[in-house]
Amino acid sequence: MFCVCREHTELAIDKFVDELEDAPDIVDLRETKFADWDPPVKCEMCDELAVFLVV
Repeated sequence: MFCVCREHTELAIDKFVDELEDAPDIVDLRETKFADWDPPVKCEMCDELAVFLVV
């Protein structure tokens, strides 16, 4: 699972596929709210705002 900015989405997808050998789901964090989890505010790969969850 990766929380990333728009720029790092493709890299996160590649890493997900390499690790799990399956296609991920992409969730837009601006449109989705979670009951029991608050996603990180910043991208895992830089300091930009995280906008996608690759899971």
